[in-house]
Parts: sequence; structure tokens; C-alpha cells
Amino acid sequence: MALIHRATLVPSKLEAIVAWIPAQPWALDIDGLEAVGAYRYDDPDGEVGVETHLLRSASGTVLQVPLTYRSAPLEGAESYLVATMDHSALGKRWVYDGVGDPVYVAVTAAAISNGTTRAELYVEEHDGTRSTREQTTSVSGTGADSLAEPLGERTVEQIDTATLVRTEHATLLVRRVIDAASTRLPHLRGTWPGQPEPVVLVELRL
Repeated sequence: MALIHRATLVPSKLEAIVAWIPAQPWALDIDGLEAVGAYRYDDPDGEVGVETHLLRSASGTVLQVPLTYRSAPLEGAESYLVATMDHSALGKRWVYDGVGDPVYVAVTAAAISNGTTRAELYVEEHDGTRSTREQTTSVSGTGADSLAEPLGERTVEQIDTATLVRTEHATLLVRRVIDAASTRLPHLRGTWPGQPEPVVLVELRL
């Protein structure tokens, strides 16, 4: 499960993404962006929030923005910093483009390999009670051969409207612009409001 807090964020997640996204080479259609879905996977160590956002432009293009949330700066990841946020429950948070964060890469590769679905969300209220948050985005991995762990050093390369993250033992292709293209490779696939048929979000190459 993923535990989130009932809190105020400054800037909000959408505000941070909208401010950051115009400088990205893959973001060619960004007018009128609105959030249409999001999904989370768990950090096994419970330290890093891993959340991917799906946004739709005014013309209907859907963009995928994976983010990680940290309580301290990630060494060597300055070029992947999206924003810093003030979180009313957790304090200052450093927000990174997931492709530059080893935790996002590891949990996404594991989700595809293990065929797991997105994490269940539990909201912690101000009084300490918890409630389940309904989710409208569903994702799951297709399953693949076992991964070597840890994945090792990473290199990141932009290829048209996708980002290629190479490690010593596996490669992820993160589709930044979502389309209907299929793949025979192991992958993460998802649905959300307005997208009832599963589409490919991330591919895994072993």
C-alpha cells in the first residue's frame, strides 16, 4: 500500500508539472493541460514517494510524468529536479523526474517483471485515522523473466517522445506521449477515465 497525508502542497503537483514541462523536449503539445489520472508504486524502504501523473492537453494528447518525492536532495540528480514543495504534514519535499531516480526505475522494472498492479492508497487524516482512497487509474505489469538486483548504474537518453533508461541488467522505455502503439516486450499497461482499453506506458527490455 501507499500512505499519503491529508495535506496542503505549495506549489501543487499540477502547478509544479505545468511549470516544468515546457522545457522538456518531448512535450510538444501542452496547451490546456489537465490531470486525468495518476498511479503509485511502493518504495520497499518506505522512504521515497513514487507517483506517475497522466495529463491531457486541450487537443487530446496524453502525457506521462513520473515523479518521486524525497525528504532530502538526491545526490547527482540536480538536472532531474522538477520542483521543491512545502508539504503541510511532511515539510519540504524535493520532487524529481522519475527517470533520474533509481527508486522509480527499480520499482517500475519490478512491477513489470512481477506483474503487479498499482499500490492501494490510504489517506492519513489529521486525527491519525486512515481511509482508503478510490482510484480511477488502473495499471499492471505483464510479467517477465526475473530481474537481477540491484539494477546497477543508469544512463538516460531521450528518443523522440520517449525516455530510455539503461541499467546494467535491464532497460526501461518510458513513453512520455501515450499512444495506441502495441509491443511484444514485457510492459506496464494502464487505463483511466476516457481510456477504457489498456495502453502501454513503460516497456522493459532484459
